[in-house]
Amino acid sequence: MNGDGTNDAPALSQADVGVAMNSGTQAAKEAGNMVDLDSNPTKLIEIVEIGKQLLMTRGALTTFSIANDVAKYFAIIPAMFAGVFPVLGALNVMHLATPQSAILSAVIFNAVIIVALIPLALKGVKYEPKAADILLRNNLLVYGVGGIVIPFIGIKAIDMLLVAAHLA
Repeated sequence: MNGDGTNDAPALSQADVGVAMNSGTQAAKEAGNMVDLDSNPTKLIEIVEIGKQLLMTRGALTTFSIANDVAKYFAIIPAMFAGVFPVLGALNVMHLATPQSAILSAVIFNAVIIVALIPLALKGVKYEPKAADILLRNNLLVYGVGGIVIPFIGIKAIDMLLVAAHLA
């Protein structure tokens, strides 16, 4: 809802997103969720685009994080129970050297990936006006598949470095 007058205040307060014009009445400004300081109603298009970009970024980071966690479980679970349940060694699909190197590799990878995701979180996923199903499919392919593949490669590489440096 977009409004600038006292008569708009009830609708602004009940709207999911109420945008009051800066040139409007005090009642409208207090009732709205946001105040458009430029009093330019065409800014609503930009507001919607920014909202969609924020939603897509949150979804992309969540998708990557969940897929990333699933991949890390393939490193950590076999390592945790290797001594107690040797049959779980079959889950060591990455062929990590030792349980200690597997856990250390996963922890190091997690620390690195969090720092690597900061620019994406700050910049955001680029919004492109496409159908929701196309955007969802593209984000699942990039961030879902990437969230599974990247940890396998990263954890294995870190494990190999740890073993080569005789740290685990």
